[in-house]
Amino acid sequence: MSEFIGNQKAIHIFEKLGPYFQGLGDPIRQQIISLLIDKESMNVTQIAEHIPMSRPTVSHHLKILRQAGLITVQKKGTEMFYRLEFDGVIAMMKQLVQFVEEECRY
Repeated sequence: MSEFIGNQKAIHIFEKLGPYFQGLGDPIRQQIISLLIDKESMNVTQIAEHIPMSRPTVSHHLKILRQAGLITVQKKGTEMFYRLEFDGVIAMMKQLVQFVEEECRY
């Protein structure tokens, strides 16, 4: 029975992490995240200067990252600035690591 409970907990953690994994699952989105790690915030034009994609394509990837909860957007004047929002994902990843460390001993 405890194995079932452990499996349920793992499934629950993976379900909560699913959007984060999907958001991080594309190389372009990984590049965007890497850019934002080095900068406090960037607008879509600044990001597009570093990514070999059109501005609309970059905007599409930013939308997916926002939906996944990995970035936030703040309007400054007429421009939208994007920044990382990793608090939620870091907490969930820590839960996953802790679960694996506790339950998956060889």
